[in-house]
Amino acid sequence: MNKPTHHYLLVLPLAALCGCSQLFPKIGPDYQKPEVNLPTNWSESSAAVDAASAAQTGQNLARWWRQLGDSQLDQLIDEALAGNLDLRSAKARLQQARATLDQAEAELYPTLKASGNVNQREVDSSSSGNGAISGGSNIGAGIGSGGVGSTVNGTTYAPGLDASWEIDIFGGIRRGIEAATADEASTEAKLHNARVSLVAEVARNYVEMRSYQRRLAIAKDNLASQSETAQITEWRYQAGLANASDVERAKTSREQTRAGIPDLEVGLRAAENRLAVLLGRNPGELREQLAEAKDLPALPASLATGIPTDVLRQRPDLIAAERTLAAETARVGQKLAKRFPSLTLSGSLSWYTFASAGMSTAIQSIGASLGTTLFDAGRLRAAVDIQSAVQEQALANYQNSVLTALEEVENALKSYAAGHERVAARRAAADSARNAAKLAGQLYQSGLADFQSVLDSERTRLSAEDSLATAEAGLRTSLISLYKALGGGWQEMPTASVQSSLQRSSS
Repeated sequence: MNKPTHHYLLVLPLAALCGCSQLFPKIGPDYQKPEVNLPTNWSESSAAVDAASAAQTGQNLARWWRQLGDSQLDQLIDEALAGNLDLRSAKARLQQARATLDQAEAELYPTLKASGNVNQREVDSSSSGNGAISGGSNIGAGIGSGGVGSTVNGTTYAPGLDASWEIDIFGGIRRGIEAATADEASTEAKLHNARVSLVAEVARNYVEMRSYQRRLAIAKDNLASQSETAQITEWRYQAGLANASDVERAKTSREQTRAGIPDLEVGLRAAENRLAVLLGRNPGELREQLAEAKDLPALPASLATGIPTDVLRQRPDLIAAERTLAAETARVGQKLAKRFPSLTLSGSLSWYTFASAGMSTAIQSIGASLGTTLFDAGRLRAAVDIQSAVQEQALANYQNSVLTALEEVENALKSYAAGHERVAARRAAADSARNAAKLAGQLYQSGLADFQSVLDSERTRLSAEDSLATAEAGLRTSLISLYKALGGGWQEMPTASVQSSLQRSSS
């Protein structure tokens, strides 16, 4: 039996052509990152905000929650980054985008398929030694043995190879790879953006939970104080030193404070449950772990925000929007290439072996097909117009995202600066309210003031202390919002995937 070697004539030409597609031009627009007008500095600034170098800003933002000095918050954020379900979903989308890129890159190479079948055949040998195989379709000349007019029955083995390759003459496939590469980078940036949002959400709910604990403690302390006042008033009434209306007003004030406690407890439980879900755990599982009331996280001595241009590098949502624009730009060329002719090379190789007769024959073919659309009523042209409109939408979305990012930073800077002033004022008000309540009680017991002044001062004290607790939590919430607006919570430099996408789009 002779083993054919000329089947390499099928594989080698196609393999040699695989690298030729890079020599052809790519039609369609080449992507250029759009220019955006950014201010040189932030308009909002204060003593608590300091513009620093990009490197320092990035280092401070990458793990910004470490600056708050709360080990329990650090632990919760670490657990959330490991167990959050939204983050897991974003990671799966990134895996999908990478597989899509692999799929797009595979389009550049030939497709090679193997086949095989086994059939019962009848071969009628000729005097020349060449035979025709019957019992199926005519497959051509064969090389075999046998006498004139002899008939041989047996089993025929027919393995085969088929190859095809579409030459990327006008760059449609390469534009598709550009789009898939940019999509991968955009999806990775969205993963980082999910991380930024998750860290900020965990920190915000943690601050909210600690705030509710503090406000609940304030309410219970005031309830105890008002209960004591009501008891004193009752004793004074029994001694003839107060009237019945004083007793009822004291009880009313006490019960009003008691009525506000359940709302604070509901808010506390909601914050605890939200934290548990963010960590990928069942609601209520953190109750014992967070039961001990603690102070709010500390504030950093200063905050390095960098300059507005740093936001384009630091915020992953802007990176995602820019990479999406690059992908949609590449797809314009991909759609445009479909309006031009396509060239496909194909080849096949079949090798038939008649087992009992020892005969074999090989059939090979190589061909090319050129095709183009002559008339489609403008369908392909409309597809290009549609994609051009999608590209324009992506451009507008990117530009709007930049403006929104600047707006968020400016608002957060103003809120953080105003929060310091608010806390200072409410702290002074709370100190004064406590002094006034203490003085009013002393005057009442001395008979130098009526009971109404005692009730008013106690209500003012409760309100001032609660407002102070709310303001201090709000200051930290505005700090968290500022860190999020600056893009804090992920690595400060683009990852290898994003950098590779940027390099490919510029080449």
